[in-house]
Amino acid sequence: MTEQVVEHHTPMMQQYLKLKAQHPQEFLFYRMGDFYELFYDDAKRASELLDISLTKRGASAGVPIPMAGVPYHAVEGYLARLVQMGESVALCEQIGDSVIGKGLVERQVVRIITPGTVSDEALLSERVDNLLASIFMHGDRFGYATLDITSGRFLLSEPNTEEEMRAELQRTQPAELLYPEDFTHISLIGMCKGSRRRPIWEFDLDTAKRQLNQQFNTRDLVGFGVEKCSLGLAAAGCLMQYIKDTQRTAMPHIRTLVKENKAQSVILDAATRRNLELTQNLSGGLANTLASVLDKTTTPMGSRLLKRWLHQPVRNCTIINERLDAIDVLKESGMYVELTRALNPIGDMERILARLALRSARPRDIAKLRSALQQLPEIKMLLDELSDDSITPLKYASAPMPKLTHLLEEAIVEVPPVVIRDGGVIATGYNSELDDWRELAEGATRILEELEQRERELHNIDTLKVGYNQVHGFYIQVNRGQSHLVPPHYVGRQTLKNAERYIIPELKAHEDKVLNSKTKALAIEKKLWEDLFDKLLPHLEMLQSAADALSTLDVLANLAERAETLNYCRPIFTDTRGINIKDGRHPVVEQVLNAPFIANPTILDLNRRMLIITGPNMGGKSTYMRQTALITLLAHIGSYVPAKSVTLGTVDRIFTRIGASDDLASGRSTFMVEMTETANILHNATENSLVLMDEIGRGTSTYDGLSLAWASAEWLAEELNAMTLFATHYFELTELSGQISGLVNVHFDAIEHGDAITFMHAVQEGAASKSYGLAVAGLAGVPKTVIQRAKHKLRQLEASGYNVVTGEDIHLPASQLYAIMELSDAEKALIEIELDDLTPRQALDALYRLKALI
Repeated sequence: MTEQVVEHHTPMMQQYLKLKAQHPQEFLFYRMGDFYELFYDDAKRASELLDISLTKRGASAGVPIPMAGVPYHAVEGYLARLVQMGESVALCEQIGDSVIGKGLVERQVVRIITPGTVSDEALLSERVDNLLASIFMHGDRFGYATLDITSGRFLLSEPNTEEEMRAELQRTQPAELLYPEDFTHISLIGMCKGSRRRPIWEFDLDTAKRQLNQQFNTRDLVGFGVEKCSLGLAAAGCLMQYIKDTQRTAMPHIRTLVKENKAQSVILDAATRRNLELTQNLSGGLANTLASVLDKTTTPMGSRLLKRWLHQPVRNCTIINERLDAIDVLKESGMYVELTRALNPIGDMERILARLALRSARPRDIAKLRSALQQLPEIKMLLDELSDDSITPLKYASAPMPKLTHLLEEAIVEVPPVVIRDGGVIATGYNSELDDWRELAEGATRILEELEQRERELHNIDTLKVGYNQVHGFYIQVNRGQSHLVPPHYVGRQTLKNAERYIIPELKAHEDKVLNSKTKALAIEKKLWEDLFDKLLPHLEMLQSAADALSTLDVLANLAERAETLNYCRPIFTDTRGINIKDGRHPVVEQVLNAPFIANPTILDLNRRMLIITGPNMGGKSTYMRQTALITLLAHIGSYVPAKSVTLGTVDRIFTRIGASDDLASGRSTFMVEMTETANILHNATENSLVLMDEIGRGTSTYDGLSLAWASAEWLAEELNAMTLFATHYFELTELSGQISGLVNVHFDAIEHGDAITFMHAVQEGAASKSYGLAVAGLAGVPKTVIQRAKHKLRQLEASGYNVVTGEDIHLPASQLYAIMELSDAEKALIEIELDDLTPRQALDALYRLKALI
């Protein structure tokens, strides 16, 4: 809006429009008294998103102004809803007194709240990471950076392909994603609802290095090992610029930048994370996921750490065995029970420290920090009883901090108010000057009581009382029925419906004294509050190290409890490639079943690289495959696993091609999605990868699908030598076991009782004898007439079948056809009738018999 147009508005709207021009992309919450108001387009959008009333405020420049507002005391609820929708808000506060002659209060944007930079406890999901991310691209390669402002965790990576980039976005699930104006891969941007376009210059490499060196107070970035990561640094630089623009304060808790080392991680692509349902099920919910079974952590920061472990398993056996050793000692000693109890008061120390670093911590945050520090001696005492080397580093990092604990015990009252605004936060005895002013204010209260009693008795007015309100200050109130008894020196101050209020010189002098003492006390208290931040911030790094150690202890104690409660075993890692699982179980399915879970073995090694899995639908093939992948994944996060015993070598990647889904928004059919995921596996799997392939080729014609499945299995077994579980209904693929070494047939069986079917859910060697597809269709409720017609058609197809493996037509004589057909009693009786030998009476009797059989 031009200056000439702005001048036509009222002074207040001029002020609003100038501030709004500086924040065109954010909702501007404009403070007016007890409300935050929104105007024009902001008001219209907010009324729809927040379901608040849209009204009009007079007129400015001759046009009615659309307006919507929310009470200031309830603003956090509205902010939380907008942030969850991916929106951003600029909070504009009144920072000055009324300007003489105009009555206009100076206002200023004091804070910008965006989905990825929010740190307020009320606006965050406590058990999920809240990440701000930035993406950059040059050629076919990407730069990607993430920052958790609530912990200071700052990471970068450089994915080499679009598929790798998609997997990173799937893993990190950023709340907000920054991308350059010329970014072309729009499908990637669509994975995050809080996307923000940023100017191209913010991704300039030299600017990025300057921003980062300034933040870390360094001359170069060599010490972080990221100096040559030009694409990742470009993304990180934009991210740092955005943080400075929105937070407008120092961020001392962001002290380092770490390059993620994919060589030390088990790589999971986006499809694998989705299919294994690690933290989110296929419907997008949180129920019946691996995390829902494993996560019984005590603290929110422990819960977030466990989920990071699940999404990024490690290949480093030293790290894995250190975690397993710690779980061992906690489980065998039973110490996890007491440790869990001791960790309970720790709370979300990690996010409290972030708010401390941003100087936005509230009194109750500091009280919670005090409670956490008070627990450290007890935690140390428990850990002292454990001598294992895996626990020692955590014990030192979470050592007691008596000086800081004492400081917070002395400084903050036991139960502080929510905010510092009205005081009452600093404890008595912490500062003598504050105590003196408080005593003066409290002593003045006693004087008021004495004044009230004296005036009541002196003038014989039993309804007289002394009161105070923020508008009129102190007053003497007398009911109207006794107002004729008021002496002449009482000066009227306010008239009410049933009473009169007065002031006298003595009370006025007292008012000045009380208000002055309260004002002085509040000013001193606010200064002491800021000084407390200054005393805590030099210890921020030590406090963050303690928070990291405590969250790790929480996860390890949780995994020890899960191992004991759910009867998990310790996996053993070897240098030999392969997976040997004895009596493996699916960690989620076994928890939701009412019947006992049937455990199954999995053996994959050099001589048994691929299992061709056949058997009926609902027989357990997909469950078996997923449990193998989940057991392997759990072993690689350093957790006990649901099995009797597990021995394995480390894997570099886990791939899954399971289920049917489409991506119509990107123009990809179900079969196209299936083939894209298959192509990714065939290009990237290695001999150290675990591959799960379920029903490849079913999305097209039988012969096309069988050919694709056959060729894919051959490639995985002969060219890649990957450890593979290959489930299929193409029985022809079982022929491969006789043609390729290292390929073995296994199957799941079922037993039919008439029209009923019982699934055995036990894996057995060899190929399945049949599919039982029609029996499963019956269980699903397909009409019996349709099932009978399908059986008839099946017999026709089997009788005139075509051998896809040999390419030869099959022509069977009638006697052999009857032998292989499953005939009903009526059909058998009909076949036995010799029509030429029947008399009319015999024909009629035969017809009655057939009708009875049917």
